[in-house]
Amino acid sequence: MGHPIMFEDSDPLLARLRRICLALPDAAEKISHGRPNWYTTKVFASYGGTVKGDHADPLLARALLFLPDPEDLPALEQDERIVVPAYVGVRGWRALPLDRPGRQGAGDPGSVDWDEVAELVESSYRQLAGARRVARLDAEQREAGRGTRRV
Repeated sequence: MGHPIMFEDSDPLLARLRRICLALPDAAEKISHGRPNWYTTKVFASYGGTVKGDHADPLLARALLFLPDPEDLPALEQDERIVVPAYVGVRGWRALPLDRPGRQGAGDPGSVDWDEVAELVESSYRQLAGARRVARLDAEQREAGRGTRRV
């Protein structure tokens, strides 16, 4: 028996995250465990997850799950928005809730720092996509005349 779908395809946060992820070289999307995941040969980003120890907590239902660069991890651990998700958190993954219940503008794509989200996605991609794809990304960015991808 498969997992139930745990997202709304019409979610505007998901739509914006999907554009960021699918703009990366050879990125594709698949539904795994009821949630959207973006991958090349390995998953580099997911939308939605659960809080370790409390699967009923909705905090990560609309969150970006990503693998941070190990050099960035100490700073991310000081950021009160970053959460260790269930299951993948033990492998270094972190989550950034894109929709905080009770926050003004919650759920509005305009209330999210999409440049930050794109940087987190790109960092995760760089660690998991393989050298050939990372070189292609670097070449695309040089050609576009920018350091990081913006979508």
